[in-house]
Amino acid sequence: MSSELSPIDKAKFVSAKRAAQFVESGMRVGLGTGSTAAWLVRCLGEMVRDDGLRIRGVPTSTRTAELAREVGIEVVSLDEAKWLDITIDGADEFDGQLNLIKGGGGALLQEKIVATASDQMVVIADVGKEVETLGAFPLPIEVIPFGWQTTQALVEETLVSMDVLGRKSTLRMNGDVPFVTDEGNHIIDLHVKRIGNARQLALVLNQMPGVVENGLFIDICDTVVIGYGDGRVEVRDINEGTVATERLDFVESDNLFADLSD
Repeated sequence: MSSELSPIDKAKFVSAKRAAQFVESGMRVGLGTGSTAAWLVRCLGEMVRDDGLRIRGVPTSTRTAELAREVGIEVVSLDEAKWLDITIDGADEFDGQLNLIKGGGGALLQEKIVATASDQMVVIADVGKEVETLGAFPLPIEVIPFGWQTTQALVEETLVSMDVLGRKSTLRMNGDVPFVTDEGNHIIDLHVKRIGNARQLALVLNQMPGVVENGLFIDICDTVVIGYGDGRVEVRDINEGTVATERLDFVESDNLFADLSD
């Protein structure tokens, strides 16, 4: 497997594999959505199969739920689990305070609900996701379909008074039709380029009628596991103020990860 992976996929893999070490038998685990989170689900599935790991997973999307079941993880709803020991998920961007932009995969609403219902949130990411200031990645907001164009116009008007560099927004599409989230909503991507005050922007956006949730995750992430293409991982704990660097060896595996390296 390792010889076929690109450096960015190796970085995603080692961050996911290292983050899987936070999970212990008996835990209720939030399972994120996206390419890096898919590596994590596969790693946990391998631990279930080979090491007897027993966990209950709460997925943040239907596709994560399907993958989790496929690799042998017991899947339950958040209502069944009630509270989670840990959530492990990817991010589109993170800054030095471990604030995040999420939602590139379209599951930001469920991701935020699951993350905030957890004792600990661990983010897994390749080193390219670290930024000095959030905003280069388009900020997603989930909006209800009714009157979405009016909501979009109000958001763009509101951005005039925010500490951002851009005001353009686009409706996310799935081919020729609007993208629809698992909750039946649309996503509008805000091309703000730079966010000077992420906390303020998150609060203002969520006060607007029609906006269900935004992709700014402020003061939610506890730890980030950063993967590098050479097998190094860096673990930053915002609560403990610690930074640790390790190296993970690549090992050849069976087809557990085959479809993720295509």
